[in-house]
Amino acid sequence: MFKPMRISLILAFILLLPFHLGHAGSTPLQLFFTQVKSLSADFEQTLTDARGKVLQQSSGKFLLQRPGRFRWDYQAPYKQLIVANGQKIWIYDPDLEQVTVKPQATALGSAPAELLSSGESLAANFTVSELGKEDGLDWYELKPKDAETGFDSVRLSFRGRDLEMMKLSDALGQFTLLRFSNIQHNPKISAEQFTFTPPPGVDIVEDAPKK
Repeated sequence: MFKPMRISLILAFILLLPFHLGHAGSTPLQLFFTQVKSLSADFEQTLTDARGKVLQQSSGKFLLQRPGRFRWDYQAPYKQLIVANGQKIWIYDPDLEQVTVKPQATALGSAPAELLSSGESLAANFTVSELGKEDGLDWYELKPKDAETGFDSVRLSFRGRDLEMMKLSDALGQFTLLRFSNIQHNPKISAEQFTFTPPPGVDIVEDAPKK
């Protein structure tokens, strides 16, 4: 099974970065974070170990709306839904007939929450490197300055303003690769897409905020 909290962290990384990115000019990275306020896309996700062995594969659809709202809908090989409204995250497993509800700041970790609330630039939180072009894609590497983020680095590739791939590495030597397709920039998305009402009979496990 895939790891919902891991993928939530990955998605939070890309969603919750502040719109102000410093003075790097109009690069594809800049344009994506400054001009794209909402997004819909299909995704394919592959998790591999340090030797390149495939551990997990999954696919589905996702929606985002800045700041802090997303809907991550796994459709294969198992159905699972992760929805965030900026305050809470719902993780719904239809097979288990269970939904887990967590405060969003707690579930995503302190680093994404700090990025969401702060007005700091991207350069204040990450070391950003331009890796050049490969196969028509512009590649960038972002390394967090905060060791508590939960990942070592993330590489982003763009075709124009479209984010095509994300590759995240962690301290265990594992890599999560996300490939995006059928991307739509700034679509109108109903607010109902970013909330979740459990179906009748579903068990609800709710984590209270830590005081």
